[in-house]
Amino acid sequence: MSRAAALDRAARYFDSGEFLTELAHRISHPTESQDPGRAPALREYLTGEMIPALTARLCGTARVVDNPAGDFPLLVASRHEGEGLPTVLVYGHGDVVLGEPERWRAGLDPWRVVVEGDRWYGRGTADNKGQHAINFAALEQVLHERGRLGFNLKVLLETGEESGSPGLRAVCAGLRDELAADVLIASDGPRVAADRPTLFLGSRGSTPFTLRVAERKGSYHSGNWGGLLRNPATVLAAALATIVDARGRILVPGLRPPEIPANVREALRDITFGGGPEDPQVDEGWGEPGLTPAERVVGWNSLEVLSLAAGNPDTPINAIPGAAHAHCQLRSVVGTEAEKLGVVLREHLDEHGFGMVEVEVGATMPATRTDPDDGWVRWALGSIGRTTGAKPALLPNLGGSIPNDAFADELGLCTLWIPHSYPACAQHSPDEHLLASVARESLLIMTGLFWDLGERPPSRSHP
Repeated sequence: MSRAAALDRAARYFDSGEFLTELAHRISHPTESQDPGRAPALREYLTGEMIPALTARLCGTARVVDNPAGDFPLLVASRHEGEGLPTVLVYGHGDVVLGEPERWRAGLDPWRVVVEGDRWYGRGTADNKGQHAINFAALEQVLHERGRLGFNLKVLLETGEESGSPGLRAVCAGLRDELAADVLIASDGPRVAADRPTLFLGSRGSTPFTLRVAERKGSYHSGNWGGLLRNPATVLAAALATIVDARGRILVPGLRPPEIPANVREALRDITFGGGPEDPQVDEGWGEPGLTPAERVVGWNSLEVLSLAAGNPDTPINAIPGAAHAHCQLRSVVGTEAEKLGVVLREHLDEHGFGMVEVEVGATMPATRTDPDDGWVRWALGSIGRTTGAKPALLPNLGGSIPNDAFADELGLCTLWIPHSYPACAQHSPDEHLLASVARESLLIMTGLFWDLGERPPSRSHP
């Protein structure tokens, strides 16, 4: 009974094809949470697939919890091994984005795993069935080798993440005592690169908003009325130019973040974004001046115009449009008062003479970030490095957004995210895939991590 033996057991399990077989069965469930007609599939994934697997091999109890926000049930499971032992909450999501089988390459099927070399194709292989399958398999290898985990385990699996995790925070609030733990260990999103294991500690927040200029009903001939009628598209373009400049720099003080903390800068010193064979070329000189690319993605805010429209964009006519709109998004780091975005933009636009521009703000997914100096972070980095023999990448937060606020803010947990995918996995797109080589290494990483948690957990005191 040893760490090395547990890792060897995990390697044999993966190499035997058992992991692939189990994952293929889970991929066959069409759990599209963005399709209301798939509500039965979401529940079946929990009741028919995950509860039997967890209770037979890992957890003592498991049940489905109805979601107050709609047909997105959750699974809650636990294994209690003793008082005084550390407790870990493991999270994942069983839902996927729309399968869109008509858009996949010939020979591929979103609901069937197809193996081509190192790539395992299928909807959910990368996001998120493959990732939580790795974590549960790693827990099983530790349990088989040691005879016990050596810690208490709690599991929360939701089915609404791809629809914005409706109700997740409310469920966490309602089950606060039942979900109480020392740390969250979860997996989602990509590594910084396929060959570099990664630990991230939270995510940037996301706030959608729309700017509208509605001058009049209908359009008017640009020859007869050009120069007499205010053009909503011109007004909107000018308004946007006061918010974010031509190089992507945010111009509104209230939408800019505080200075990047020193330990965040230090963590990002050796992080590189882009450079992969399928990655876009990083634009030099774009974004906040004086920051490295990693600091711009992880440590700073970005404001993006996602779509901009007036008139008939694809078939323009000689007419001044009556209205224009822009759908935008603020990605924000911890310390940004994103909840005040509507007020800040309204004041800014009024000050610049754009009172005619309407501001509509959607729901914010808050930013979160565990302190990079937390003892749990140092422990996790040490465990990953011990398994791989290399220094893992540390991201204080992901550039994208995940519902980590339910765990960091509502449950008050230190949050450790160890992704098992890579940037070119095509998650949310046709031909989504998981790299077998990354999955195998990830299974070893998680087996080592859970072994270490039962053998020598970190001090619970915060630095």
